[in-house]
Amino acid sequence: MAKIVFGVATSHSPQLSTPVDKQHLHAERDKGKKRTHYRGGFYSYDELVEMNKHRNLLPEVTEEKWQENFNQWEQRIVEVQEQLLAAKPDIAIVIGDDQWEIFQDDGMPAFSIFWGENIEVIPKEKLMPSMEPSRWANFGERREAYACHPELGKHIIEKTIAAGFDVAQLTRQAEGRGIGHSFIFTRRRIMKEEMQIPMVPVMINTYFPPNQPTVGRCYAFGKALKQAIESWDSDLRVAVIASGGMSHFVVDEELDRLLLKALQTKDEQLLAAIREDHLHEGTSEVRNWIVAAGALEHLNMEVIDYIPAYRTVAGTGCGMGFASWK
Repeated sequence: MAKIVFGVATSHSPQLSTPVDKQHLHAERDKGKKRTHYRGGFYSYDELVEMNKHRNLLPEVTEEKWQENFNQWEQRIVEVQEQLLAAKPDIAIVIGDDQWEIFQDDGMPAFSIFWGENIEVIPKEKLMPSMEPSRWANFGERREAYACHPELGKHIIEKTIAAGFDVAQLTRQAEGRGIGHSFIFTRRRIMKEEMQIPMVPVMINTYFPPNQPTVGRCYAFGKALKQAIESWDSDLRVAVIASGGMSHFVVDEELDRLLLKALQTKDEQLLAAIREDHLHEGTSEVRNWIVAAGALEHLNMEVIDYIPAYRTVAGTGCGMGFASWK
């Protein structure tokens, strides 16, 4: 039977791949947003400044601090790459979310799995100025294809359906719709160049109501994913990779640390304490971590690092998380 030998979860924010001298573009975008979600509500930039003025975030939003954060997460990405390479997986199950990339308003499934031969990167012609510096790592610079694993993908679909999950399936992409940045970032930044292993893309609708799966449903789906992988008649080694999160576009250190504790201790009751109405916008991507944790429940989780990366005194930014399971 196939064996899950390693797991990893990382943030994939474009901020991670933006040079420090361009980080200010993210801050300017934050300031220009009319409404930003935070803990169940939506607020203007000025309202967020007022809410966070007691925290004295000025030292967190200097270029010196941004450089410190950048150096720290670059080191963590290298560590994750080396751990993944050392695990020697034959296949990667990559759990990410779709943000109007393959799926749009004509159909947005809660859970979906791609089981075609290859999945294609189709770069967007034009990105926001703040996103252009990280195009190489998140959005693609050229049209290219990543090898997938149809046999395992199909097997997982069949077994998770049998376990009671209504999983959408696809073997090709609609014209002009490329794979999302969850998967591009995984290939470009988490896998070393020599790791040309096939992937099975698993897509969770974290972003778009009203059919986002709940925290509990995500953890249960992860368990079903584990059972499906381990029931596959093969001796291949499998890695599970979660891409996305943590809290953004307002950093919520309390939520991030609660999630990390719940996943590390495998405490489903603590996990259930996370409020669903807090999981909107980028913070919603922690659902990818939760699915992975369910699939990796038999392994021990190590929190490699957590970096609250603030961009403005309003508390906007991204909680950068890095974890592995062995």
